Amino acid sequence: MSTPPPYRLEEQIGFVLRKASQRHIAIFVRHIAELTPPQFAALAKLAEVGATSQNQLGTLVAMDAATIKGVIDRLKLRGFVSIERHLEDRRRIVVSLTEEGRQAVEALLPLAHAITRETTGPLSAREIETLMRLLAKLS
Repeated sequence: MSTPPPYRLEEQIGFVLRKASQRHIAIFVRHIAELTPPQFAALAKLAEVGATSQNQLGTLVAMDAATIKGVIDRLKLRGFVSIERHLEDRRRIVVSLTEEGRQAVEALLPLAHAITRETTGPLSAREIETLMRLLAKLS
């Protein structure tokens, strides 16, 4: 029977992913200090898909129901989104960008591209493509 290799934290996928995430978040905050990454993700997805239910938006940005509700509540307080009851199903909440939210997203998208470029800066184009493909397989 062979002895398992020693456990080295820095060789574990969760640890490496967390460090990469921390680096990305630090870069994000340097460029976009006025929103959290989840708030920006919600705004960017709304700009992409248009008005959608709160639950569907949560699914699209990989947030559970409680998290997306908090994100939407904070964005509503800032005037970036509006919420309404669905016309046919009063239990559903529909989230839309306001004009202020639309302008904010348009202004922030170039910064978001810069954040991605800086986060992936140490990698070649081919490495970025491979990394994205492999991470997609894990999610």
